Amino acid sequence: MEISINAAILCPLPFPKSNTARWKPFKAPSLRFRFLRKNGDANGLFRAHSKLEVEDHDNAEMPQENFKESDFESEVKHNHIWQLFKEAQQNILYLNNQRLLAVEELNRANQEKQLLLDRIEQLEAEKRAGVGKDKQSLCCELLLRIDSMVLTGMINTAEASNLRKAVMDYKISVADISLDNVQKSDAELLSELRHFSYGSKKSGFHIIHICTEMAPVVEVGSLASYVTGLSCALLRAGHLVEVILPKYACLNLSEIQGLREIEAESYSYFDGQLHGNKIWTGVVNGIGVTFIQPLYYSSFFNREKVYGYSDDFERFSYFSRASLDYITKSGKQPDVLHIHNWETAIVGPLFWDIFVKQGLGDTRILLTCHGFDSQCLEQPDKLALCGLDPSRLHRPDRLQDNAKTHLVNILKGGVVYSNKVAIVSSMNSKNRIIHSLNHGLEPTLSIHSDKLLVTPCGFDNSTWDPSKDKFLPQNYSEDDLKGKAVCRVALQQRLGLSENSSTVLVGCIFSELSDFEVDNLKAVVWNATRNSVQVLTSIRIMYFHCFIFMGSKMPSANRALESLQKALQGENMRFMNKYDEALSHLIIAGSDIILCQSFHDPLLQMPLKALKYGAAPIAVASNENRFRPVADHDQEATKFSQFISSTFGNMSLSEALNEIKYNPSKWKQSMVTSMAMDFSWDAECCDIHVSAYTVLKSL
Repeated sequence: MEISINAAILCPLPFPKSNTARWKPFKAPSLRFRFLRKNGDANGLFRAHSKLEVEDHDNAEMPQENFKESDFESEVKHNHIWQLFKEAQQNILYLNNQRLLAVEELNRANQEKQLLLDRIEQLEAEKRAGVGKDKQSLCCELLLRIDSMVLTGMINTAEASNLRKAVMDYKISVADISLDNVQKSDAELLSELRHFSYGSKKSGFHIIHICTEMAPVVEVGSLASYVTGLSCALLRAGHLVEVILPKYACLNLSEIQGLREIEAESYSYFDGQLHGNKIWTGVVNGIGVTFIQPLYYSSFFNREKVYGYSDDFERFSYFSRASLDYITKSGKQPDVLHIHNWETAIVGPLFWDIFVKQGLGDTRILLTCHGFDSQCLEQPDKLALCGLDPSRLHRPDRLQDNAKTHLVNILKGGVVYSNKVAIVSSMNSKNRIIHSLNHGLEPTLSIHSDKLLVTPCGFDNSTWDPSKDKFLPQNYSEDDLKGKAVCRVALQQRLGLSENSSTVLVGCIFSELSDFEVDNLKAVVWNATRNSVQVLTSIRIMYFHCFIFMGSKMPSANRALESLQKALQGENMRFMNKYDEALSHLIIAGSDIILCQSFHDPLLQMPLKALKYGAAPIAVASNENRFRPVADHDQEATKFSQFISSTFGNMSLSEALNEIKYNPSKWKQSMVTSMAMDFSWDAECCDIHVSAYTVLKSL
């Protein structure tokens, strides 16, 4: 008789009922089952199975008369066997449960290990960044809480001014307040603040940006990175910086720390009456940010886009007026109101015509223009919406447009009514901007030329620095370039390129390309392939002797990528449809040359990054042999433009390739010199603004 143990375990059968009336003493065969052993032997059950089969087989060969047993004895034997099988099944289930528990415990241990590693990495990052950022964030949050106390009537503007002075002038002492105290109610926090003793005074300016973009919470163009980059640099230099933004529906709320609503409405004037606003506060990259949310005009910023609506003037003039109302009612007395582009340029006329006598007598205005191509022309009567007098402002020396005299020009008004005007341009001098890049504002800019200054953009050297770039296989610096060679090989391996050390890699990263720029790029690549260069290119990235094209998030860039892919084919071409942040770092680090759309690239800042990573920035132009808008050599040109003009500004791609080939030592020294230059936000850009703020305070 054969019995399948597996079948018994999988499909256990009911035991037969025993008949006790026919019971006779019977000794069951000795079946030595060993289901659980210390050494984990799981084969005892199956050996017992085999033994049972052998015994049955042997019994089958014996004479039949020796096997006459009663039905009861057979039933007892079966019952005994089924009992053993049941025990085996229970033991197997127990072992399986133990295995599952062990797997769960292992998974928990792995998760705890990963959490611990992540925490260690976070602590190391905080250590590298230093504790200043945390203290600065705390100071900013304290200032925002003081605003809340004023708006709710808990303290008056005079006491608020004293408390702000404690925070601004004695940051080290105030920053010793624990985070637990900051999280207390306004009443409890006020009690803590009133007990502070003043320490040694710190010098610095109090700057408030009134703007429409700020990275990374709301980004459209170069303004966003400019506001955040400059503000962070000013904070590191010891100044106090705040930002006021509209509360858009499209805000990236995950980037705002401690976002909270102030439990009091702030009223502002618009279209003949006062309207309520909700005020929200939070901290972004260590910067205190206030968000203004209109209640009656809730649709102004509850939209998918930031710009591009027919009522943009109404939207941003409302926000500008509400920002000034909020500043005065909260008792703030900043040194500088920093406004940006036409969207908040109306702050200038509003300030001098209405608000200067409301406790802001020592405040001055600085306007930043990222270009004059967008100026906002409107009917004069619309100025009355935010409380201005159209008859006083619709004049040639004020807001009247220079060409369309029946309209008012909002950006022109910002230039006229600001104490200083900063024009963001990495390559152009003030003289060239006034006379060639004015977009119809030449008379106004010429009259106010003394207040104009030119500033370059910067880049974030906390993210873009080859000495600590987390995306690179090996870090490097101008003092030790071994890591750059490692990055080069890693890039070639990743993209399946020839690892020939004599090959020149040329990278090119674009945010988007016009048809004209695509044609120029094709010509440059064709010329480069004839010179045996390896190029990696992307719309967001590109390189030479092998071209690597990477598409960006912009649809126009992807269309340009498709056009390039059709025209440029070969074993040295690489096309990627998806932008990869890590690969972009590797491409810049591994390249010898970076092709740039322009040396003035405030959006991607590719020339600045190329210099930092030891790659030469070369501009793509219709005439490759001589790229030209290089800055005038005058005292008002930026340090960046002067450096580029003396190094790579007049150099074509072919000339750069020849320099690498025939003068490698000189080329290497040029790269080392470039890497040592500091063009981050903390350098020239910050210095120019601090100098401007200093002049403003003396006016």
